[in-house]
Amino acid sequence: MDGVPCLRVSQCHTQQFRECLQSRGALDLSLRLLKDPDGTVLLPIQPSCLSQLDLHSFRDTLPPDSACEIVWSRSPLQSKKERGKTSGCKLEKELQELLESCGERWTEELRRNLPRSFQKHGDLVLLGDGCFSLPLWKKMDVQQLWSAVAKGLGAKRLAKMSRISKDGFRSPVVTMLLGEHSWVKHSDNGVTYEFDVTKCMFSAGNITEKLRVAGFNCTGETVVDLYAGIGYFTLPYLVHAGASHVHACEWNPAAVEALQKNLQANKVSDRCTVHQGDNRQLQLCDIADRVNLGLIPSSEDGWPVACRLLKKTTGGVLHIHQNVTSPLPNTAAIDDGDDAVTRRISGKKADREVWQTWADDTAKRITSLLKDTSGASWTTNIRHIEHVKSYAPHVHHVVLDLECRPL
Repeated sequence: MDGVPCLRVSQCHTQQFRECLQSRGALDLSLRLLKDPDGTVLLPIQPSCLSQLDLHSFRDTLPPDSACEIVWSRSPLQSKKERGKTSGCKLEKELQELLESCGERWTEELRRNLPRSFQKHGDLVLLGDGCFSLPLWKKMDVQQLWSAVAKGLGAKRLAKMSRISKDGFRSPVVTMLLGEHSWVKHSDNGVTYEFDVTKCMFSAGNITEKLRVAGFNCTGETVVDLYAGIGYFTLPYLVHAGASHVHACEWNPAAVEALQKNLQANKVSDRCTVHQGDNRQLQLCDIADRVNLGLIPSSEDGWPVACRLLKKTTGGVLHIHQNVTSPLPNTAAIDDGDDAVTRRISGKKADREVWQTWADDTAKRITSLLKDTSGASWTTNIRHIEHVKSYAPHVHHVVLDLECRPL
C-alpha cells in the first residue's frame, strides 16, 4: 500500500490516542501528525506495529460515529529533523557513489527515476514499474546496480513488478533482480503468510479487514472462503476467530500451493479443506454459517454460490466485498475556510449514502437469489458496512455484512 499508515481520529481525541500509541511503541515519532480540514487528525503509525492494533478496543472508548480508522496518507508527514534520514536519501547516496565511480554524472532526471514507493517482505524489496527506466541504468553492470539499490534500501533481495497479468488469476508479472529465490514470509497479527512474489499478490491494504475478521467469534461455525488466495482471510478465521472448519476455494495453482504451506505453518491444516478450481463449479451446498466473498472490484459472480452454501434451516452471514464509486462533487467553486470544511464533511456523508444505497440494492438481490436457489422465502438484514480502503478519492473498497435467515 502506497503512503504512510495512519490512525485517523477526531481532533478532540488526538492526545488520548497519541499517548496510547506512543506507550505501545506504535507511534512513528519521526513523522509529524497531519490535521485535516474536516476536524480529524492523522497519527502516523510504525508499519511494523500496524497488524497489532486493535481497532475494536479503540472504538469502544469513543462515542458512536467518532472517527477511528486506519488510512494511508500520501501527504508529506515527515518532520524536518528526520527528512534527511529516509531510505530514499540513503539509496540516492549509494547510487551517486556508484555512478561517480563509473565516470557518470548524477542528475535531477536520474533522481526522479528512483522508486517513490516499494513493498518490503522480510529481506526482499519489490519495486514498482516506473523506476529505473532511463537508458543510463540499462547501460550499467546489473550486479553492481542492483547490489547498490539493495544496500540503499536495506534489502538482500530485489524484485520488480511490471504489471498484473491477464491470465485470469491476477498473477503479478515480477522479475527477480537480485537473489536466488522469490519466496518471502510476511507476518500480520500473529498469522504467518509465505508466498512466491513472482506468482502471488499480497495486499497490505487489507490489514484492517483481516484484523476485523480476527475479532469475529466463529466458535462452532463452518466458514466458506470463496476467494481464498494464499489465505488472507482463511487464516484469521482459523487462527483467531475460532472457526470450527473453513472450506477455502481458490483457482490459482500458485496461490493454492502457498495456501497449503501457510495452513501447515500456522498449524491449522486439520481444520481446513482446500478446493482448487472455479468456485462456481463447487459441489458443496447447505453447509455454511458464514461465507466470505473477498474479491474486488466485485464478487458478484460468487453470489449464487454463496446463497447455495448457506445452511437452509438456519441461514448465516455473507461478507460481500465490493469497490463502490461515489459521484464526483461539484467543484465549480473552490472556497476556503468553513465552506471547505463543510464541503469535505458533505463529501464523506455522500460517500456513506452511496455505500448504503449499494448495500440496500445488494440485500434485495441476495434475497431474490436465496429464494431462487432454495425455493423458500428468506429475510436479509444489513448488520454493518465496513470501509476497508480507498483507491482514489471516490473509489472505495467496502464490505457488507449481510445476515440471511429463512422465514
